[in-house]
Amino acid sequence: MTTWAEKYRPIYFEDIRGQEEAVAKIKDFIKNFPLKKRAIILYGHTGTGKTALAHAAAKETNSEIFELNASNLRNKEKLKETLKPAIEQQALLKKGKIILIDEVDWVMGEDRGGIQELSELIEISEYPMVLTANDAWTKKLAPLRKKCEIVELKDLDYKIIKDVLIKILRKEKKFIDNKILTEISVKTKGDLRAAINDCQTISKLSSEDQIKTLFDERNKEEDILDALKKIFKLKATNETLRTFDQIDMKTDEIILWIEKNIPLEYQDKKLAKAYELLSETDLFNGRIYKQQYWRFLVYENIFLSYGMASLNKENKTNFTKYKKPTRVLKIWMNNQKTIQKKSISEKYAKHSHISIKKAMKEFPIIKQLINSNPKIPEELDLNEDEMAYLKG
Repeated sequence: MTTWAEKYRPIYFEDIRGQEEAVAKIKDFIKNFPLKKRAIILYGHTGTGKTALAHAAAKETNSEIFELNASNLRNKEKLKETLKPAIEQQALLKKGKIILIDEVDWVMGEDRGGIQELSELIEISEYPMVLTANDAWTKKLAPLRKKCEIVELKDLDYKIIKDVLIKILRKEKKFIDNKILTEISVKTKGDLRAAINDCQTISKLSSEDQIKTLFDERNKEEDILDALKKIFKLKATNETLRTFDQIDMKTDEIILWIEKNIPLEYQDKKLAKAYELLSETDLFNGRIYKQQYWRFLVYENIFLSYGMASLNKENKTNFTKYKKPTRVLKIWMNNQKTIQKKSISEKYAKHSHISIKKAMKEFPIIKQLINSNPKIPEELDLNEDEMAYLKG
């Protein structure tokens, strides 16, 4: 199933909302290439439209777009092997070509020569290069700043986000209460993609309880972001061990959040050490599930909190926009399905005088039975959400 964020991704410059200054600057950059600079860095928080702007530029200029994610270009050798042919070869099917390197913050710095190599390749590029980053002003990107035009994409105002959501809902023939739309628009803090994802999810929900659950998840997200700041920004103390104590989130989800954001905070040896700590945590997590060794929970907590923070030799004051792991939304959606399955099983068990455990185990058969007779849902007093789950 195509996500709304992908389905309604901007195609032309006019589709990009709230970034008029950035649009004007990339137009000028493309038009005057290579008279001024050979590359441009688009930087800003997640969901502000950096990658979409690059694709729109390619569409507007009838250019091919050669897209690379910097997380796959970790060192000098990989960069030269992948990027050098792209900047030298002519476009095959269209008039021109634009080279897009997404998340350039992930390219390795001095130890592996990635940034220096990229800087040298920019100088010889025959085509405009568009780099995206969360923060263009980090120390390791200094060599690139000398070679690139720097353009900021600002966080979108909630009113712009809300207007985009309303238009999408009209096209999809869906309805969400105005107050809830406002809350989605405000809580996503300028991240249009996150707002669209939340909007798509909540459009499938009809009960007030499920809507409340969605915003409980958003509150959880705010809690985990605060926790990430503590382990990634502050030196380890005894207080660090209590970082995750008050977070209503399973260890599996916490691990996903940390795994997604480690590369935004650490490089080189510290990056390797951070992943080693995460690997140790995952090992203990597996033993807990398979062998029920609950005492290992304390080791998990030490690795995820104190262990990560021990990599910080001093407190850091720089800002990092942490990313939400995509698998978290899938976990949440699966949890909602489990809620419906359990609710139906409880009603069936009560009506049939069997245990809930047995009803859950035999659910595929029970599902077929309920769907085969329209009178059974009435007898069980199933609500709209439960019926939708059975028919899904």
